[in-house]
Amino acid sequence: MTERTALAIARAYVEAIVNKDVEAIISNSSDNVVCISPTGRIAGTEAFRGFHDGFARMIKKITVLATYGDDEQAVIVYNAETHPVPNSIVAELIKVKSGKIASTEVIYDATRFAAYMATVQPH
Repeated sequence: MTERTALAIARAYVEAIVNKDVEAIISNSSDNVVCISPTGRIAGTEAFRGFHDGFARMIKKITVLATYGDDEQAVIVYNAETHPVPNSIVAELIKVKSGKIASTEVIYDATRFAAYMATVQPH
């Protein structure tokens, strides 16, 4: 049993996403957090910070649709309204160890984001 359940940690995590509070996301994550998403696999807090910094800059609005979980893992589902894609349903499977996010698997349709990136001119 963890100090806080995975569900409680997942709710705090998604609240931090809603508020674009990257520091709160990192404070709830283990030092060796792993994030797997359509963009690839990253590990460690600095890479996870970069992932969420980039996402926070894109966010217009996040609407939480559901949170489910138990002591060790949770699932959050939300609608992300972002600058490049106006409506994207995202699901994350969050696994918790020792009261911190150990890993998250982010699931969304990346094709619309890729289509947008193909239109962006490099700096």
